[in-house]
Amino acid sequence: MMRESLRNKIIAVCDAKIASKGSGVGLSFYAFFSNKNTDPALLMEAAEWWIMTNKFDHFEKAIKIKNIVEAM
Repeated sequence: MMRESLRNKIIAVCDAKIASKGSGVGLSFYAFFSNKNTDPALLMEAAEWWIMTNKFDHFEKAIKIKNIVEAM
């Protein structure tokens, strides 16, 4: 399971990326974080969900990620 704050952040980032670059835009889990490691536990939660749970490639389509997270 994923904490609600991370779920909301993923959806918001996907929406912004899709709005600015179109429905074919790809992203990695790093897109949900700034370049500073301000919340290591949240970063690890996102990484585990992305890499271990879903076995996603480094880059995935934002629309795919958004749809999966919204269905959770």
